[in-house]
Amino acid sequence: MRLVRTIRISLLAAVVLVAAGAQAQLYSEPKAAVPMGKPESILKVGIDQHLNQQLPLDLKFRDENGGEATLGQYFGSKPIILTMVYYTCPMLCGEVQSGLVSALGILRFDAGREFDVISVSINPSETPADAMAKKKQFLSRYHRAGAEHGWHFLTGDKANIDALAKAVGYRYSYDAKSGQYSHGTAIVVVTPEGKLAQYFYGIEYAPKDLRLALVEASRNKIGNVVDAVMLYCFHYDPASGRYSAQILNVVRLAGLLTVFCMGGFLLVAFRRETRGRA
Repeated sequence: MRLVRTIRISLLAAVVLVAAGAQAQLYSEPKAAVPMGKPESILKVGIDQHLNQQLPLDLKFRDENGGEATLGQYFGSKPIILTMVYYTCPMLCGEVQSGLVSALGILRFDAGREFDVISVSINPSETPADAMAKKKQFLSRYHRAGAEHGWHFLTGDKANIDALAKAVGYRYSYDAKSGQYSHGTAIVVVTPEGKLAQYFYGIEYAPKDLRLALVEASRNKIGNVVDAVMLYCFHYDPASGRYSAQILNVVRLAGLLTVFCMGGFLLVAFRRETRGRA
């Protein structure tokens, strides 16, 4: 029995050694570590809010007609909606512009009258012809009189593009393999003086928020009494890129309305009582 047990143990040990040897032959150290996380080009992309920062209005571009244009010539009287895109972008840029057109189509404000729109290409190789083609495409969807004078499509060299992107906080990168740009998606509302006022992220923009941003950026030079009341009750939240209710102001306004209503009720009751006595 002892001999049989010894044989079994020896055979089991041999099997274990053979298996271990086979595993050692099959296993080899990886030649390079597998990359984890996002590609480096993506890590460089983002949009940092530079609220209240002054844009460099002396930057030089070309408009869609090929004429020389300084950024400052579009500022001075109306708030501006600024988009940084590139016109031959196969994906996100078109979605940003489409989302903006959809929101503007609901607004009662008109581009060229209450505000202007400036689209700037981040691709220095694009031409005024590319800009004009994109302008015609979006104006065909935005049916407002005078919009051709209020929506400007600009191109420029790398130095001026980078200077504007840095001021806005718009970080992007170029992928030489695909020939495309990695970039974020947002529109920016700018005051008539050229100061960054609000950022709206994504590819869809709430018309109510956009209207309030334009009214606030214009310092109430556009809009009506309802807009003024809305701005009293709602405040721009940079973290969410939206206008959210200011509870304290809402309570104050509700209390004031209550006082007015009670005062009006008492006044009417007093007049009725006075007439009854007469």
